[in-house]
Amino acid sequence: MTTPDSRRSRRAGSDILRTAIRRNIGAMAWGTVLMGMYQAGETAFPIALGLIVEHTMQNRSTGSLGLSIAALAVIITTVSLSWRFGMRILQKANTTEAHRWRVEVAACGLQPVARDVDLKSGEILTIATEDADQTADIVEVVPMLISSMVAVLVAAIALGLADLRLGLLVMAGTVAILSVLGVLSRRIGSSTKEQQARVARAGAKVADLITGLRPLHGFGGNHEAFLSYRKVSTEARQQSVVVARVNGAYAGTALGLNAVLAASVSLTAGWLAFTGQIGIGDLVMAVGLAQFIMEPLRLFSDMPKYVMTARASAERMALVLSAPPVAGPGAETSPAPGGSLEIDCVRYGALHGVKFDVPPGEFTAIAAYQPRVAADLASILAVNVGPDRYEGVVRLSGQELRELPVETVRERLLVNPYDGEIFAGTLRSNIDPAGTSRTVPEAVEASMLTDVVALHRQGLDYEVRDRGANLSGGQRQRLSLARALAADTEVLVLHDPTTAVDAVTEQMVARNIAELRRGRTTVVITSSPALLDAADRVLVLGEGAVTAEGTHRELLATDEAYRLAVAR
Repeated sequence: MTTPDSRRSRRAGSDILRTAIRRNIGAMAWGTVLMGMYQAGETAFPIALGLIVEHTMQNRSTGSLGLSIAALAVIITTVSLSWRFGMRILQKANTTEAHRWRVEVAACGLQPVARDVDLKSGEILTIATEDADQTADIVEVVPMLISSMVAVLVAAIALGLADLRLGLLVMAGTVAILSVLGVLSRRIGSSTKEQQARVARAGAKVADLITGLRPLHGFGGNHEAFLSYRKVSTEARQQSVVVARVNGAYAGTALGLNAVLAASVSLTAGWLAFTGQIGIGDLVMAVGLAQFIMEPLRLFSDMPKYVMTARASAERMALVLSAPPVAGPGAETSPAPGGSLEIDCVRYGALHGVKFDVPPGEFTAIAAYQPRVAADLASILAVNVGPDRYEGVVRLSGQELRELPVETVRERLLVNPYDGEIFAGTLRSNIDPAGTSRTVPEAVEASMLTDVVALHRQGLDYEVRDRGANLSGGQRQRLSLARALAADTEVLVLHDPTTAVDAVTEQMVARNIAELRRGRTTVVITSSPALLDAADRVLVLGEGAVTAEGTHRELLATDEAYRLAVAR
């Protein structure tokens, strides 16, 4: 099991590949032996034919011919069984290793602590699928590379025994082929890495556009959105063409060089037989090997390309697996019960020395005049910004967040963003993902999601599409709010929970939140008059600091800037 500490350690693509090899060393060893037997058997076939021709022409014996046929049968059986079981072992190890990496990347992507990686969710999805599969290919590639080397080596030795020049020709030709292809494979690695990144960005872009399809229709942004996606997709297509061109050049060069080597071996053997330096059996063996060696040479020359592709994918996986969390786990302690929240002289981004405290059980609303101020405050409370990246202190029930494990903070303090994700599943599974909440009905009623539940015959078991594609913006927002309320945490922070609902619904939601959360600490970052009026106290953040405090109605009567900012 991977620990959080191990996930925080820096990992390069080469380390990931070494890990994959180390975890599958047994399967790779057996696979190498069996695939080596397969390649040796393939190579032995033309050698056996040459020996049969040589001895049959000399002895002209029926017994020798029968023995030769039996030997060929043994070789064919060995080739068939070794391929079957060798590939079974390697492919099982490959798929198992791909599963491990998919799970590990997904676990990192789903960590509650945000990571300092410039990757969108769509890109992480690509890394957790395609890149994980291509990285795991190293488990299969290495045994195939070694077994192909075995075939080339056996062929070179057999030809060398017939005539040293033939063996040296095979060895020199193989080295030359690999040298040329090694240069091309490095180009493939860099091109493939860039292609994977651009395709992932295009996938992330289209996912974001689908999520915002309804708002785009609303303000007529469809055409601009299409153009932005078309630009990203075109870049991905152009890079794919580059990769295809490089792959084509690689495959064509490999095929051409292999054919040249096979032809050179055949012509040299023909010349040696013509001059009487080798026998007719050796000629048959050499011509047969020149044909059979094409397959292991093709595999041998293809392997560097797969190795570079696996390494490019591993480097992309390392972006997720080795990215440090923005907040490391604190000591294994738990804050005292109560649920107070204190912000003490916090400076970060648009926040300039924010200082306030929320006593246990109070419903506090925060009116931020600038959206950036609200976003930065929500990020800090959600531990999306590590304590080492801002000045000041945030305390939960009197204990600093930096001293608490992230899991403990999340259990006691829940920050629900204004753009909370909706998952494919049912309304019930979105509201109560763990299936442990005892307040689902109350949360549904408080968030005014009752109309959505009543609208469908399945009720809470109504199927929701990925990202809530079959719900309106207001329905998605109320579903996200219901999930936050059903969590029933000690301290709840809501960031603009009603921006997509109408004024009447907003008024009822505000009263319901105040009633449902009575006696528990609740903070709402909002400019909604309904929520501000329902709060016990309102804090005004202007220019990144607290500039006023009081009830909503007191501030309306005494603060002109506040009245202009929130009055609708």
